[in-house]
Amino acid sequence: MQFFSSTLLNGTHLRLLVWLLALLGVGGGLPEAEAQELFGGSDPEAVPVLLVPGWGDQAPDVEPLRQRLIREGWPESRVAPVSFRNPVGSNEENAREVARAVEALRGLTGAEKVDVVAHSMGGLALRHYLQFEGGDDEVRRAVFLGTPHRGTLAAVLAWGEGGREMVPGSDFLNRLNANGGVPSGVEALAIRTPVDLRVIPGSSGMLPDALNLEICCPTHNQLVDEERTAGAVVNFLRMGEQGVPDAERPGHRTEWSGSGMTAFDEWNTWADGWAERTVRRWLLPFQSDEWVFPNRLRPEKEKPRDGG
Repeated sequence: MQFFSSTLLNGTHLRLLVWLLALLGVGGGLPEAEAQELFGGSDPEAVPVLLVPGWGDQAPDVEPLRQRLIREGWPESRVAPVSFRNPVGSNEENAREVARAVEALRGLTGAEKVDVVAHSMGGLALRHYLQFEGGDDEVRRAVFLGTPHRGTLAAVLAWGEGGREMVPGSDFLNRLNANGGVPSGVEALAIRTPVDLRVIPGSSGMLPDALNLEICCPTHNQLVDEERTAGAVVNFLRMGEQGVPDAERPGHRTEWSGSGMTAFDEWNTWADGWAERTVRRWLLPFQSDEWVFPNRLRPEKEKPRDGG
């Protein structure tokens, strides 16, 4: 797996050697003082940042956000995009790759914790890592850009195990959402756009127990390259909750107990059942038998008639 883009190490042979050693787990990483001297991370506020792409994407797709963070003062060696072996594969496997990338980045920089910014489906892999792979001990702040936390109807057009896992009501999503959004020790911000045609319904972009911010009106893909979105990411990584005063706090808006948050209820009550009816009536008939849907979403087979 190619953890980081080639621009991360600037072609320096020494840095490449250290990166490989950290990746292979040799020596347990650099001492903090030596890492700071080597990578220019003497500023204790320059917490390393890992960038996680979405479904079908790789490191170059989050490069605009990486360049923005560098312009804002993050040392170049402390902002690393990850590339997955299979960008449309299982979020559980991607989560393990995120875990290895975090370990490598910590080894490179000597940092105790890192921040992670994830786009689209990459946020589901990040949440799995935080909940089930020990990531809550290694991540300080997490940002989700257009992540379908309770799935998206658009996933019926997506292929790969990752696409199947994004179908609302999938076993993967049910396990992921059984215990809320992210572990309590991780500060989280979920950013969504009202014109996102890949997160349907839009309320699925909201994350319970986290800060939630709606920005009008970049598209789904523009969330990694839009001025206000990038500004919110920068401010949150720098200052946490104080950096995004316009974000919705848990329980702050009435929508959190009404239709805006029904995406976090049981599937059969999601938006009064309109989404499930849509899937059953219009989308499932077009899927092959090999398409893996949760049993609750499969149309029941017609029972044979008596005497037939």
